[in-house]
Amino acid sequence: MKTKYIYIYLFIIFTTFSCESFLEEEPRSLIAPETFFASENDARQAINGVYAILKNNSIYGQVGLDVFYDNGADIIEPNRSANIYEPIGNYSVNEAIADVSIQKMSVSDTWKDLYRVINNTNIIISRVTDNDALTADAQTEIIAESRFLRALSYWHITNLWGDAPYYTEALGIDEVKVLGRTDEATIISGILEDLQFAQANLDDAYIGDDSGRASKWAAAIIEAKIYMQQKQWQQGLDKCLEIINQSPHSLLSNYADVFDPDNEYNSEIIWSLDFAKDIRGQFEEGTVRPDGSFPSVFGNGNWRPSMFAPRLRDEPKNSVERSALANALEARGEAFNGTGLQVASKDFAEKFPANDLRRGMNIVDNYLGFELNYPYMAKFWNLSTTDSPRFNHKDNRLVFRLADVHLMAAECENERPGGDPTVAYGYIKEIRERAYETVAEAEAIKGLSQQEFREAIYDERKWELAGECMRRYDLIRWGILLDVVKDVEYRFWNPASNIRSWHVKLPIPLQELQTNPSLLESDPTNNGYR
Repeated sequence: MKTKYIYIYLFIIFTTFSCESFLEEEPRSLIAPETFFASENDARQAINGVYAILKNNSIYGQVGLDVFYDNGADIIEPNRSANIYEPIGNYSVNEAIADVSIQKMSVSDTWKDLYRVINNTNIIISRVTDNDALTADAQTEIIAESRFLRALSYWHITNLWGDAPYYTEALGIDEVKVLGRTDEATIISGILEDLQFAQANLDDAYIGDDSGRASKWAAAIIEAKIYMQQKQWQQGLDKCLEIINQSPHSLLSNYADVFDPDNEYNSEIIWSLDFAKDIRGQFEEGTVRPDGSFPSVFGNGNWRPSMFAPRLRDEPKNSVERSALANALEARGEAFNGTGLQVASKDFAEKFPANDLRRGMNIVDNYLGFELNYPYMAKFWNLSTTDSPRFNHKDNRLVFRLADVHLMAAECENERPGGDPTVAYGYIKEIRERAYETVAEAEAIKGLSQQEFREAIYDERKWELAGECMRRYDLIRWGILLDVVKDVEYRFWNPASNIRSWHVKLPIPLQELQTNPSLLESDPTNNGYR
């Protein structure tokens, strides 16, 4: 599904609800039941439209969910006091700020787009079920994919807001806008049902034009993460081992190869959202002008690598050498034409072990012999001016990979009753061995006590999964976010002074509260923000 589709009217129906109009449009009035989904192709085009929403800047496009899962922790910060990320990263967000959108990135944008996925998948499921125009197998597969995408969205919603509106029917807008918040445990129960159905009915893997679709193993990894959130360690371990032993995925022998833009469907990747250079319509809205054109500075492909790439105006440390650096880059067909808004934090760069071979992909402070002002994360940048020009990258968006599952298995084994830290080490043995030159270095965390291994896993997930939208989620589920943030020194912000206990969740945006006062009935404090 390398985004070659030109979405037909179904895409337009499903994705033209703007942020402002999501609760003002009536889907049933836009879809004629007697003509909708007249074929399997119609239904599959609708699913493509849902994937397009996932690629929006507010979810997996540009930076999107990175803002909530990585900023404000101890790995990533911008190289300047950027307005886009400050409310989350510096813990100054409130209900009103949550509504402020810059380049379609805000708490409000993410809330609305996640619910747009839910709304659309509910409609797809209702139109596909018992639809004689589709074979029974096609109905099952499309429903399974829809239920996965719905579960994914609700999982993010519970991670970010906890209790939230929950519905699985194709409701009208008038019905949706009066829904109160359902408790998180009930939503999680529904998510697990969706994930289990998806895992039972989706394929092991997708190839060719379908390579960007989520497989059964993407559903399985979220299920395992939920068990870990619930501290159901044995169930989490069982699910992780199912993925490790039964999926077609395997660890690569070289860490850097995992992020090779020319091998982005490698065996370690469980799911990545596909993007393509110069293809319009692969994500919805973004910064497209009302007439359908893009501002000249922006391209049609993935934006995210530009967020991690340097700006030439910031580099190198010796500004007198800037022209020489530009010439050296040009000779390689490269450019520092990114934004520098996502760089390795000062704390992360200082603490990353010098003997860890993963450091070179996570901390780049010298390039082509030029000392840089900031440490960049090369695993996510693409400097090629031909294949990956600014804001028009062909690079996929990595969502889940197998190394994460191995780390999860190790944690589950260490935490479960009767667990053995030495057995737990076995699940990450390959990860450690590819990260160090010698066996002795790799085995430095072997033979630890349960508490020592627990703390080693805290760091191991940090070094292995840096910038992959895991860190803040991990710190929250471990119950140590406040302790960690209070010990982190940022370049421009001071989150240690601002963070409070309620910052483990986001506020529901003010606009949503004004539209639907029922959202405050079960929690008048709005997650502690009032």
